[in-house]
Amino acid sequence: MPSAIEQIVDSYVRLKNRRGLDQLMMHRQRLAVDLKSRSGYDFSLPIGQIDEEIAIIEAGLGRLNAENSNPV
Repeated sequence: MPSAIEQIVDSYVRLKNRRGLDQLMMHRQRLAVDLKSRSGYDFSLPIGQIDEEIAIIEAGLGRLNAENSNPV
């Protein structure tokens, strides 16, 4: 079963919503930067999750770019 982020990214790709994907990416990147700058607690688990989500979003952007370069 796909994760929530995979379903969201798939929907954005299907709707050709690049702006939505870009905003999702920027939000996750800001979260990652914020968590990586913190100390006093082990944030490795949420950072790992956010990194996985960034990879899923990047894959969605790649699919969207491929669809735009190869119109049907």
